Amino acid sequence: MASKKINQSIKKFREEILSGEIPYGYLLPSEKQLAEKMQLSRPTVSKIYNVLCEEGLVQKKAGHGTSVIYKKNVNKHTFGLLFPGAGESEIFGEISDCFLNLEKENNVKFLWDGTIANDAMIRQNTILEICESYLKNKVDGIFFAPLEMVENASFLNNKVCEMIDRNNIPIILLDRDVVLFPLRSKYPVIGLDNYRAGYMMTQHLIMNGCEKIYFLCRKGSANSVYKRIMGCNSSCFDAGIDFEKEHLIVGDPADIEVLKKIKISPGKTGVLCVNDSTASILLANINKLDVEVTKDILIAGFDNMKYSEVLQVPLTTYQQPIKDIVSESFKVMLNIAGNRERISMDIVIGGEMIVRKSTTFL
Repeated sequence: MASKKINQSIKKFREEILSGEIPYGYLLPSEKQLAEKMQLSRPTVSKIYNVLCEEGLVQKKAGHGTSVIYKKNVNKHTFGLLFPGAGESEIFGEISDCFLNLEKENNVKFLWDGTIANDAMIRQNTILEICESYLKNKVDGIFFAPLEMVENASFLNNKVCEMIDRNNIPIILLDRDVVLFPLRSKYPVIGLDNYRAGYMMTQHLIMNGCEKIYFLCRKGSANSVYKRIMGCNSSCFDAGIDFEKEHLIVGDPADIEVLKKIKISPGKTGVLCVNDSTASILLANINKLDVEVTKDILIAGFDNMKYSEVLQVPLTTYQQPIKDIVSESFKVMLNIAGNRERISMDIVIGGEMIVRKSTTFL
């Protein structure tokens, strides 16, 4: 009877280790603990572990115990990184770097091909080509940051998703959805908590003396802009400050006619820009209105780009939680890559406000 129980135990441990249910590095119960649990003598339990040792599944180490040394062979995943906005913002370059760093720690391979063009039209013309190359490589999933800043961005983004869907490959969207808020696509979307970020940045401007708030973005900005605008609007509402249609300005911050839409009340006006790129252009051109930043107007942005702290007026900004976005995206992808299951979810992650000179009246 004891012999049968021993063989059953060996078989059970063997199956669980080989399947990966008991993972590599796992510390098994001590011989004393297992003996009490199985109601066997310690020498008998020792025989169980000795058999597993001989099979190369576990290792006994004095003072440490018995641990699993078998590594289950796992097929290496290959994922595609489709970031056509990498030429528009260095954010996606940093995100790509974080993904590539995961290769060193995990059994994965990331493909990143031709997604860093500075010209929007080049990105527009190559996005489908890049997607097709990933499909030919039979990737296990694609991380996609939808295209922005071109007129037919919505058409191309949906075309990309259709191509990937036809091949039954999982998609995870980074930073924004492929449809306008409040509509929702069927894909997981992982990125910054844009509503909260917009609220906090606006609140900061108000607390620093701004009684009139403008939100500035360029035509074709990413869908995430709507949540930042909502956060800005809500913060103004809570502070009893008007935020009307004319306070939302859409256009080129280098265009004098666009700048004139900002009706400045000296020492009381704040402009929240959709990103640091827009804010830096505004900082460089606001003097066309005979206006001085920190004296007449405060300016803030989003993303904490490397140049933000070395502008003529160091820029207050909201830092993206890049490492957390990549980490969460990777976890979700691993969960769905094996079974091709479709999961619709939003994962929003908080960032950090970086306060600099551009939001302090002097």
